[in-house]
Amino acid sequence: MLFATLLVVVALASVSADKVPGFVVKGQCPAVDERKLWEEQIPQHSKFGGVWYQYALTENPYQLLEQCVLNDYDFNGKSFDATSTGIDINGNLLKRTGEIAPMPLGDPHLMVAFENSFPAPLVILESDYDNYACLYSCVNYNSDYFSDFGFIHSRNPTLSDAYLKRCETAFKNIGFDTTRFLKTVQGSQCPYDTQRKL
Repeated sequence: MLFATLLVVVALASVSADKVPGFVVKGQCPAVDERKLWEEQIPQHSKFGGVWYQYALTENPYQLLEQCVLNDYDFNGKSFDATSTGIDINGNLLKRTGEIAPMPLGDPHLMVAFENSFPAPLVILESDYDNYACLYSCVNYNSDYFSDFGFIHSRNPTLSDAYLKRCETAFKNIGFDTTRFLKTVQGSQCPYDTQRKL
């Protein structure tokens, strides 16, 4: 929680100094029925565990992995021990560890916290748990500014158009511009076996 507070302080200081980081924009987080989603998803959390390939994401200064991103979410009955591996901007293999857990103050969504990053809210907008997951994170800094990030995960290095469209629809339903998504390089050029051993 201290890191989340620090993030807000840093962002507000930047905003106050008219040096708004590119990922902070005017406005507020969109309305998302988090309570309804949360109540539907709690019984499904164990199904969310396992390996997910990052199919696409929006520009995110906290995501240090650029290509071949493989996420392993190990559900322990309450939260997920998270491990992400992939290739960074310099072409090096990198492993990051963290946790995805229910918000400690009872807000109806998850919180993602990786090493060397700030904790942030995480909402599963939609998932069938077997093929795709559409994840959204948004933070209001005050009534004037917010930052948000979107993630599309797949159980395989590829994702069918039908599942991609489900995620695009879920994001469009909250007013999110899906042209912001950048596809993550995945496939035969990725050293998945090596990544799993990191």
